[in-house]
Parts: sequence; C-alpha cells; structure tokens
Amino acid sequence: MKLDLSAGSVHTVLVDGQPHIVLKPAIDELGLDYSAQTQKLRSRSWATMGQRPTVAEDGKVRSMTVVPVRTFLMLLATVNENRVSDSVRPVLVAFQNETADAIEAYWTQGGAINPRASEEQLDSLISRAKQQAEVLSILSGIVSPEWLETKGRMVASRALGEEPEIDPLDVPLYIPDFLKDKGLKRKQIESVQSWFGRRAAALYEAECGEKPGKRQSDLPNGSVRETYAWTARHLPLFEDTWLRYYAEQFPTQQELGGAS
Repeated sequence: MKLDLSAGSVHTVLVDGQPHIVLKPAIDELGLDYSAQTQKLRSRSWATMGQRPTVAEDGKVRSMTVVPVRTFLMLLATVNENRVSDSVRPVLVAFQNETADAIEAYWTQGGAINPRASEEQLDSLISRAKQQAEVLSILSGIVSPEWLETKGRMVASRALGEEPEIDPLDVPLYIPDFLKDKGLKRKQIESVQSWFGRRAAALYEAECGEKPGKRQSDLPNGSVRETYAWTARHLPLFEDTWLRYYAEQFPTQQELGGAS
C-alpha cells in the first residue's frame, strides 16, 4: 500500500488496520540521518513509534521501526529544508506548503480535501456530510434559522472542498470572545459571561418583542448545551449591554479593549 504525498509516495504497512510508515527507508529517501530523526521523534509528545516485522530491501524479514501516518507527516513538516539534498528540497518544500494550506483550511474553513483523494475517501466524506445534514434538518424549528443556514453552508462547502459563502454578519459571535476583546481575564470572563448573556437577551427581547434564537454549542468537557445564537449582527447589542452594565465596573479593561 502506498501513501501519495506532494513530496512523493511512501510505502505503508497495516498495524491493527491502520497504515504505518516504515521509518528508515523513508528517512533515507530524504537524505537525512536516521539516528538523529528517531532521537528527535522520541522527544516529541505528538510522536508514536513501534516495531513491526517487515520485509527489508534485501528480502529478509526484520523488525523495523514504524510510525503512524500522522507522526511521519508531522516529522516531514518540521524538517529543516536546508538539511536535505538539493534533489529532495523542492518536493519537501512543496509538501510543507501543502501541509500549511491544509492546516489553514482546517482552522478557517472547517476542513480541507486532498486533491489526490481516492473515490473511496471522497465517498466517506460525502457520507459524513449527509449525516451532518440530517442532524441539521432534525434541529430545524428548534434552533436559530440563521445558525442552521450558516452551519449548512459550512457542511456543504466541506463536502465540496470549497470555501463557504457566509455573510460576515452571520458569523457566530461568542460572549467569551467579546469579553476577552474588552480586556477581561479568564476568571473575570467566567464570572461575567452568564449574566452578560441574560442581560443581552433581555435587551433583545425588549427591542424585538421575542427571545433570541438558539443553537447547540459544544462545551470543552464534551457535552452539548443550548445557547443563544448570537452573530456579528448582534455586536451593537453586545456593546450596549457592556456600556449599561460593565463599562464602569471594568474601566481599565474597557480602555485596553478600545485600544486593541
């Protein structure tokens, strides 16, 4: 089995059903010192290494070091391009650039699709998108329509490998982020955010005659909680809430927030 990268192809072996890279030939192919690279991996928290009986280049079966694909990709991403041969450098730099693009897409667009993805891999992504779309349809009428539309666009864009077309005013707005921008520290945010949300909701209801829409939010502990579906459209409301209830209480933080 081969793993196709922009930096070439490497052979893999299955360990408990998961592809692993036989490390030495892959490192030798880059022209790097195998001993130095394995020593580096042993000192990295993200690295996992193991031994596996593998057919060596001479045809004999030997116990060789193998690493999960994620460990090998992280290793490639952290290799100094000036430490490899001139013949290898262009493909290594191409891989690192592609990795950087994928990471950026993961954090800013919710995911990335490899242009070399197989039909089986694409089918898996489509199946996942269908499952997410079904969940969104179930939530219709329960959570904010604006939130549903934004999430739906993101799910569709991930499935198509495109950047989602989202109105900037529909971008989710989170109370902790707003308070952090005002200069509040973590403990202050934890103390303030609950009542800030209630006061903002009360102002919204007084102005609009109805309660704000809801959305499902994932909490750090893995649980899901229903919260108000604030978006960038509600930023003026947040500012009003801040000025009415918190500006005098946190004058220093207000100045810091305005300066940023």
